[in-house]
Amino acid sequence: MVSSLIIFIGIIFVILGIVGLYRFDNFYARVLTASKVDTVGYITLLLGVMLKQGFSFFTLKVGFIILITMLVNPLTTHILTRSAYKSGYRIRKD
Repeated sequence: MVSSLIIFIGIIFVILGIVGLYRFDNFYARVLTASKVDTVGYITLLLGVMLKQGFSFFTLKVGFIILITMLVNPLTTHILTRSAYKSGYRIRKD
């Protein structure tokens, strides 16, 4: 029951994040939104799956996937936005 609720919260978070991607108008705001949705939504979904499965070897593997996601997603977002900034991409003034 609790695991299904956590999975549902993760799905709602991802759906709201997708709506947020269309709502923002510049690249940097969209990258920030995509990063948060990807990291938090994915981790919430995987935590729900871990609770649903119980403690097993599968849960340990999913825990390692969560740890890797927490390390890699912010780094890749930083690298992407930094390369856009260094290459001269600026926000248009409308």
